[in-house]
Amino acid sequence: MLSIGQISAKSPFILAPMAGISDLPFRLINRSLGCGLAFTEMISVTSLIHKSKNTLKMLSTTLDDRPLGVQILGGDPEIVKRALDILAGHAFDIIDFNAACPADKVVSKGKGAGLLREPLRLQKLLKVIVENTKLPVTVKIRSGWEETSVNAVETALRAQDAGVSGLFIHGRTKKQGYRGKVDYTIIRKVKESLRIPVIASGDALTPDLIKKLFDETGCDKVAIARGALGNPWIFRETAEYLQTGRDSFRPDVYEIARTMKEHLTLNVAFHGEKTGIMHFRKFFPWYTKGVAVKELKGRAFRAVTWDDMVRLIGELVTMPATGNFSLMRQ
Repeated sequence: MLSIGQISAKSPFILAPMAGISDLPFRLINRSLGCGLAFTEMISVTSLIHKSKNTLKMLSTTLDDRPLGVQILGGDPEIVKRALDILAGHAFDIIDFNAACPADKVVSKGKGAGLLREPLRLQKLLKVIVENTKLPVTVKIRSGWEETSVNAVETALRAQDAGVSGLFIHGRTKKQGYRGKVDYTIIRKVKESLRIPVIASGDALTPDLIKKLFDETGCDKVAIARGALGNPWIFRETAEYLQTGRDSFRPDVYEIARTMKEHLTLNVAFHGEKTGIMHFRKFFPWYTKGVAVKELKGRAFRAVTWDDMVRLIGELVTMPATGNFSLMRQ
């Protein structure tokens, strides 16, 4: 069991925040299949203080959605403090600060991974957050800006000095984005340098890769992001793999279809039918990876009603599969 401040997470896996993905329905589906601690998608503190309707909706949660962290993005200490005042009125358990997002539109404003070039500024921002919330604070970083400036150990030590209760580290540089090899060595060096929990991130796509993160870095937990897209079973599957060494847990096509329908229903209830269907379209190809008929996926992207999408999900059980449909997570 890992403790971050006063929050305990029984599972060794954490559902990481993903922009445009990690809404309440997505989190609830993953929790129903073994996920413990989860995070909202990244919240811009500027949008939050302006009370953007879409941003406020991202803060939605339920009693079944706990423990829950909220991830914030910002660069101005005063705006961050104002955002924390707003968040104090919501039911969150952890505040996570993003210093890892590699998007150019983010780093060009000195936010996200842009802060990796200014470790002292990041330390000051984290200190502001720690001093202005009662919740435990974590931070997500990367190995560095680029290959010639890998500074994760310095950045992590400064974060620890600022008072954070845990640190997430993605084992790639900003320049790499999500491409190239994960640097397991730098994650291990960070883990060996800190007293606080370290959660590793990067290519946590399959049980064997998640085990590799644990084995090669000595990390306390692993954050799962892309590995959970269309595959909420990864939490149970990986738990079994770590316990027994066997990768035998597989949902069949009927369970996949049932889970898709449940996710769809949650989407429509949360977003409304029109937006809920549009939002679910992106999940359809992730859930159905391995199905041979592209025509079905094309029809899913044209579906406009709940009935349309339910009929398509129902057709999955009759679709031919490439290899084994239930072996779709890669």
